[in-house]
Amino acid sequence: MVKASTILLIIISLTGCINMPTSPAQITGTPSSGLQYDNATCPRLATELASLTRRENQLVVAQEQRIKSSQVQAFMLWYGQGDGVEASELSTVRGEKETILNVMAHKKCEQGNN
Repeated sequence: MVKASTILLIIISLTGCINMPTSPAQITGTPSSGLQYDNATCPRLATELASLTRRENQLVVAQEQRIKSSQVQAFMLWYGQGDGVEASELSTVRGEKETILNVMAHKKCEQGNN
């Protein structure tokens, strides 16, 4: 009986980790094409980069909130919420940022002075 209880407790503990959201630090960028930025000027690229950085920060906060609420859910129901639209959009935004940084480097744009 003790072995069965121990095994059941281990199984329940392990299933509490099922479908937990991904940490924002582990979400990488989805590669994107830089073609849309071919004709963009350095100031336009800097503006777009700043906008994406603000959106990235919002999505990191949203993902962290999802993790917190998922932890509460997992504690109560033994099952997390998993990743939602926040993680997907964060990946897209990070990919776009990387693309813009590459285009800026190719065009020899200065990030601070434009």
